This record gives sequence, C-alpha cells and structure tokens, in this order.
Amino acid sequence: MTHSRARATRRAALRKAAERGFEAADRRLPVAVGGKALIRKVFPEHWSFLLGELALYSFLVLLLTGVYLTLFFDADMTQIRYEGAYRPLRGQPMSAAYASTLKISFEVRGGLLVRQVHHWAALVFVSAIGVHMLRIFFTGAFRKPRDINWIVGLTLFVLALAEGFSGYSLPDDLLSGTGLRIAEGIMLSIPVVGTYIVMFVFGGQYPGHEIIDRLYPLHILLIPGLLLALVVLHLLLVVVLQHTHWSGPGRTNKNVVGHALMPQFAARSSGLFFMVAGVLGILGAVAQINPVWNYGPYNPSQVSTAAQPDWYVGFLEGSLRLMPPFETTLFGHTLMWNVLVPAVILPALLFLVLYAYPLFEQWITGGEETPHVCDRPRNRPVRTALGVAGITFYGVLLLAGGNDVLAFTFDISLNRLTWAFRVALVVGPPLAFVLTKRLCLALQNRDAQRVTEGEETSHVRQSVEGTFSADHEPLPQAETFRLTAQRFPHPVETDPSAGRSARLRAALSRWYYQDSPARQWRAVPHHRRRAQTAVSGLRAEQREGRTVSDRSARTGKRSRTLRRR
Repeated sequence: MTHSRARATRRAALRKAAERGFEAADRRLPVAVGGKALIRKVFPEHWSFLLGELALYSFLVLLLTGVYLTLFFDADMTQIRYEGAYRPLRGQPMSAAYASTLKISFEVRGGLLVRQVHHWAALVFVSAIGVHMLRIFFTGAFRKPRDINWIVGLTLFVLALAEGFSGYSLPDDLLSGTGLRIAEGIMLSIPVVGTYIVMFVFGGQYPGHEIIDRLYPLHILLIPGLLLALVVLHLLLVVVLQHTHWSGPGRTNKNVVGHALMPQFAARSSGLFFMVAGVLGILGAVAQINPVWNYGPYNPSQVSTAAQPDWYVGFLEGSLRLMPPFETTLFGHTLMWNVLVPAVILPALLFLVLYAYPLFEQWITGGEETPHVCDRPRNRPVRTALGVAGITFYGVLLLAGGNDVLAFTFDISLNRLTWAFRVALVVGPPLAFVLTKRLCLALQNRDAQRVTEGEETSHVRQSVEGTFSADHEPLPQAETFRLTAQRFPHPVETDPSAGRSARLRAALSRWYYQDSPARQWRAVPHHRRRAQTAVSGLRAEQREGRTVSDRSARTGKRSRTLRRR
C-alpha cells in the first residue's frame, strides 16, 4: 500500500512538472490556439480528396527507400570490368554506376525489393499528382484564392517529372542511356544555345563522363528538397484557405462536412498510409520493373528493341515519332522542326496554358463564382470538354510512343499505324470536345427533368386517349437541394462600343455559359420557388435536428453529472 501511494505521488509530481513545462513553453511560443484550431479542422470525407494524400504517402515511401538506395549506389562513370554476382555480365566493361546497380539488385540484402518499391512509388507519385490535378480542374477547385495552390501543385508535377527522369537515368543501362541520348538531341535542336546547353549538362560530347555525377545530386538532394518545400507550402495553403467541398445539405460557403483531424481523420489517413506502403511493397515483391540486367550497360552503338520510357514521358516519345521530318536552313544553320516542335515548343505551350488557365477563367467569369463549392463537371460543359480533349490529345501521343510495339504485336504496318495516329491527333480532340459537351448538356437536361417532374416510379398510367406514361414522385428534399444549389454564372455583358479586349471577353464568356440548360431552367419563376422551398425546408430540418441533438447532449451531460454525484 505504501509503494502504491509512493508511485501515485511520483506520477502526480511528474504530471505537474510536465504541465509547468508545457505552460512555460506556451508562454514563450503560444501555439495552443493554433494547435486547437488545427485539431478541430474538418477534412472532407469524399473519396476524391484522398488523391492528394495518395501522392503524399507515395512520396514518403520514395524518401524512405531512396535513403536506403543512396547508401549503396556509386554515381561514377569510370569504366570497370564487372566481377559481381550476376554471371551473364561477368567480364563485361561497364560504368561503376551500372555495376553498383547490379550489386544492389543481386548482392545487397533486400536491395532488389527496395529498388522495385522505389520505382513503383515513383510511378504512383506522378500518377496521383496527375489525377489529383485533374480532379481540381474538373471541379473548379482552382478558383481564386486557390489559384496560388494550383500553381504550387502544377510546379510539384513538373518537378516530379524531372525527378522521375533523373532517377530513371542514373543506372546507366542501355535503356536509360538511350533516353539520355534522346534528351541530348532535344537540347541540340534548340537554336543558338543548344550546343552550350549540352556542354553544360553533359560536360562534353555525349555520352560524356559527368552526366551521372551531375544528375545524382539533383536526384537525391536538390529536386527532393524543392518537392518537400512545395509539399509543406501546399499543405499550409490547404489549412489556411480551407477545403473545397461538394454542395449538399448542411454545406454553406465555408461549412465543410467531414471528419475532424483528431481522431477520425488521423486514423483514416494513417490507415491509408499503411495501405499505400503495403500495396507498393507487394508490387515491388511480385511485379518486376526495370530489370536493368536484361538491358546491359550503355553502348552508344546499340539500342534496345521496343525501348519504352516510363509513362509520364511517353507523350514526348509519341510526339517525336508523329512529327513529320521538317527542317529549315537559315544563315547556314539547320532548324530541325521535327525535334524542336514536339519536344520543346509543345511541352512549353502545354504547361504555359495550364499555369494560365485559372486566370483565364477568372477573366471571362468576372470572379463571381463561389470559390469553396466544387462544380459538378456536367454543369461546366465547356471546361469539362476542354479537359477531355486534352486527355484525348495526351492519350494519342502516349499510344504513338509505342507504335513499334503495337505494330509488332498486332502484325500491322508501322507506317499505316503512324499515319492513323497522326489523323487521330488532329481529329480526336475536337471530336472528344463536341461529344463531351453534348453529354454534359444532356445530363443537365436530365437533372432539370428530375427536379421538375420527379423520379420515375414503377407505375404506368394510361390516359383516356389510350397513351401510356410513367408515374413520377417528388425527389427528396436533400436531392432537390443538391441539384438546385449549383451556381451557373451568366455570360459577361459588354457595350458594343467597348474595346476589342472587352468584346473578346464577352464572346468567350458567352461561349462558355450561354448553352447551359440548367441555368435557363433556374431562371423560370416557379422552378426557382421550388428550389427555394427545398432549401428552406432543409434548413428548417437541420435547425430542428440541431435543437434535438443539443437537447439530447444536455440531457446526457446532466445524467452523467447525476451519476457521478
């Protein structure tokens, strides 16, 4: 009994000392208010908001596996004779970088598993960022004030591409060496400064003896540091600017329905991390990727059959294969348009358009849209159609990057397949735009019919004339609220005597918004009254529900107090 009291006394003393320490720290660095606000922060529960976390956790797996691989990789281009464990390559001349990659794969305990997990994590990281950016684009979550976060996320995607390509090139095998040779050709196609860029990057004529030494610190230090800084900035902006959310009952302009950080969201997010790490571990164990021992060391006179890059640079490969061989000679210098246009000008224009798009949409809408409520893609038909057209353009280029593999697999003419991809690149995106826009407008009409006529039931009515019609029942108020809470901006109007810029803005705004049947439907008075009635009814139900829950909470608290007494 005496020992128990002594232990209790020591625990109380330790607790008081810890409390005094925390209070002293809080007086010098007052974080209690911010910490409580962060703990109470609500995160949306919709699955689409987990895409960003998927990218974050694959990035953490990348960092952990990359640290392990750094301990054994030798970024040295010195030629040696291989005497390692992989017998088919014994006695072959190769760089120390390739030899160390073979050592990681066959001699380091768990090295091959960690290598493959690292490669799979890189693919998932880039894919998750890309799909996350598509979700933001199609739902309009890039609107001001989140346009700065769109820029940060897009920069993260560009850096992820650079990080992936630099890591893909480090083993100095035949496949990665071919990719570096293509990169050198792209640099040489840049007028005037191309040769200087190659000398700066490669340290001399290709293949050079410094390229791996220069890529290695970029891959393990500079680019990861920038990625980590941008990830932290992105998360801080998410906390400061609040989350976007879908429209629905209980969701006002800044009222996010979801789970608090502690403990619900933290538990779910931790579970997602372990799931991502587990899936990547399984992929690394059973799904072989980048078997560098099959390719052999890099030799400038050889090219691997059916050589394919990772998917995120496959569109550049496809654009190079589809561009006709155009060239121009000016002042004794030859401009290779078939390399400059697809590999330099096209990516630059693509990312310039993506960076500028939030400003463009804000310009044509006047910035009057609700920034916190996500759009349903069907309610922004032009934006959705533009996104699908861009995906179609990218998909055609990605498939064209493997035209030789497709021609060999399906036993068709490579030239005919290349011309088919050229036609698809020109015809496919406009066709996808038209079809997507018509589909979005049709879905809007369907939503309008559901609100005005109700949901079809299994009953069929026969009129006195003998015609049959389906019976309908009114939609639930929650569903009516969800369908009628969407905002449809009106086209920007301008005076005919205004300047050319104002007239262009008005024309683009009409092109964006004038075809929306849902906006026209909401303008009808009795439909507007129906929507307002649904909203008022829902708010009354929510107030009643809060009153009942508050009353029950007070009753429960009073009963707990009586029990303690």
